[in-house]
Formats: sequence, structure tokens, C-alpha cells
Amino acid sequence: MNRFYFGGSDTSDSGDDNLPYPKPLARAAFLTPEFDATAFLSSLHNRHQTLEDLRAELRSRSQELNRELLDLVNNNYQDFLSLGGSLKGGEEKIEEVRLGLLGFRRDVEGLKARVESRKTEIEVLISERRLIQKDIQLGRTLLEVDQRLSDLEENLMLESVKDRFRNDSAGSSDSGEESDEEQGISLLRLQRHARRYACVRKLMERVGFEHPFIMKQEDRTLRIKNTVLLDLTTALKQAQDPDNVNRSRILELLQTYSDMGEVGEAIRLLKEGKKRLREGVV
Repeated sequence: MNRFYFGGSDTSDSGDDNLPYPKPLARAAFLTPEFDATAFLSSLHNRHQTLEDLRAELRSRSQELNRELLDLVNNNYQDFLSLGGSLKGGEEKIEEVRLGLLGFRRDVEGLKARVESRKTEIEVLISERRLIQKDIQLGRTLLEVDQRLSDLEENLMLESVKDRFRNDSAGSSDSGEESDEEQGISLLRLQRHARRYACVRKLMERVGFEHPFIMKQEDRTLRIKNTVLLDLTTALKQAQDPDNVNRSRILELLQTYSDMGEVGEAIRLLKEGKKRLREGVV
């Protein structure tokens, strides 16, 4: 190994004494961040040195580095001891921090449990509020159904009295003028009653016909329906009078029947009217 580090002549009689020997491997070559062993060995292709000699030199360099590391530790041993002394009592600090964290964790879990409990309570209250709102809306709809039925009953009764009074006055009158009401029942009134009846039926359907209150109103609804249908039937027969057929009135009456959902009844009456006309029945 010593011959690698000396140039020039040697006192030996060997013919290899005058050969150039390689310089020691530079330490800087091993300190680069991107050091690659394969690339480093490839760069030594011009180095006049056997593989065994190179291996021995690298081994020697490794031992040298180990000695330097050991010297570094020995020289700084006192500093390591001082550092350990400065950390004395750190376990107590760590324990205090750990206990503090555990306490904080318990507080967070307690707050979380209270939040979850409050959340469940709020969800129950919201559900109850929705049910109450639904019941309030249902109550308002039921009141509206009752009010509309009462209005229809009152209007039908009052207007029937007015009709009788109007008919009595028309019998004693000498006027030859004929208005829509003098021909029979007012078409506008019939249309208004039919629409109001249809509106009540829609409200009942929204609530549900199986509801106890709606079931109790079935008799009232049936009486109103029959009364309106009776007026419509009378008006339709008058419009089909062979001596004065009013086609536009018939069409409007058919639409009124449709508003009530009684188109089948209107068609039946029309067929009967045509049959009477064919048979010559006035």
C-alpha cells in the first residue's frame, strides 16, 4: 500500500519501480450529495491500480473515517452529558402535558356529548313543530270546508226564496221583456254554485274522504250537490225547449256540469231531450 503514495525512484531492484503510482482517493469525491458508487468507479478507468489494491485503499479509508467519528464522539462527550443534564426533569413536563391533553380530551368529549344531546332534542322539537304545523293547516282546511258548505247552503236557500218571489212577480207583470233569469234559473248563479261545489270537493279530497270530519259532511255535500244538479237539470230542459232552443246556453250548461264532474249526467239528459223531440213530446 505504501508504494501508492510515493512517486519517483525506489531502492528496489524490481523493474516496476519506475511506474507511476496513483494518488490517494480524494475525500471530496465522497462528499457530493449526488454521489453514485457505480459512476465513481467508472471514473477510475485510467487509474493504474489493481482491483485488490483499490479495495484495500477503500477499506483503509473506511477505517480512517470510523476513527474520526470515534474521536468526534469522544471530544464532544462532555457536551452530550451536559445536554442530558439539561433535559433532567423532562419526564415530569411531558407527564404534565399528557395530563393536560387528557383533560382537554375529556372536556371535548363532554362538549361533544352535550352537543349531540342538544342536536337530538332540537330534531325532536323540529319534528313536533312540523306535526303541529300540519295539524294547524289541517284544522284551517276543515274550517274552510265547513265555511264553504255553510255559504253554499245559505245561498241556495236564500236564492230559492228569491226565485219564488221573482216568479210570483213575473206572473203579475205586464212587461214583455225576457231576460236570462226570466227564462229560468240564472246561468251565472248556477256556474258560481258549481264552481264553489267543485272547490269544496277538492278541499275534501286534499284532507282525505276517510277523515272523520269529512265523512260527517257527506250528507251536507250530497244535499248541495243534488240541489245544484236539480237547478242545472231544470235549466238544461228549459234550454232544450223545442219552441226556443238555446244552443249557446246548452253549451255553457254542459261546461258547468263538467266543472262539477257530472258530464255523464248532462249527456243522459241531452239524450232524453232528443228522445222527447223525436217522440213529439213537448
